[in-house]
This record gives sequence, C-alpha cells and structure tokens, in this order.
Amino acid sequence: MRIEKHPILDFDKSKKVKFTFNGQELEGYEGETIQAALHAAGVKVLGKSIKMHRPRGFYCAIGNCSSCFMIVDGVPNVKTCVTDLKEGMVVETQEGKGVIK
Repeated sequence: MRIEKHPILDFDKSKKVKFTFNGQELEGYEGETIQAALHAAGVKVLGKSIKMHRPRGFYCAIGNCSSCFMIVDGVPNVKTCVTDLKEGMVVETQEGKGVIK
C-alpha cells in the first residue's frame, strides 16, 4: 500500500522514523510525505468536509486542494500530501477549519 512513485516528489526510503497519528504510533520513512506514510499504514479517511461532514481522502497529492489538511505538531491546515515526515511528528485529524490550540 506504500506509494512508490509521485509525479513531482521523490521519496528517500533510507531511514525509518516513528510518528503519532491520533494517539497511535506509526512509522514511515523520513522525507516521504505524511500522507504517503498514512496511506501505507492503511489510513484512508483524512478528515470530513466542513459543511456535509462527508469523509475526505487522498485526492490531488500535489498541494492544490484542501482534502489532506491536518494538524501537525499543533499547527492546523497543514497540507500533509506535500509535507515531509520527520521523527516524532504528532499528526491529528482536523475537524472543521482548524484552530490553533
């Protein structure tokens, strides 16, 4: 389930790192996108639409849409499809428009 190729990003799979998603420890490769690591871990729903509360998943994968917005290390509205994964990151599902905690 891991994304092997991306049209504009390169993934270096030399170093595994651990990160937390909604309180669960997961692992991915340093430098791959957060979304790629979540996808490889089986996470398909990234959040819900603001108005209708319908599930949102991996969509454009190039940072043009808002389907992958999540809270990363306390910062809301992070585009996880173009943000590199780093050791110890805390990633959370974002509800609504995102508010800084």
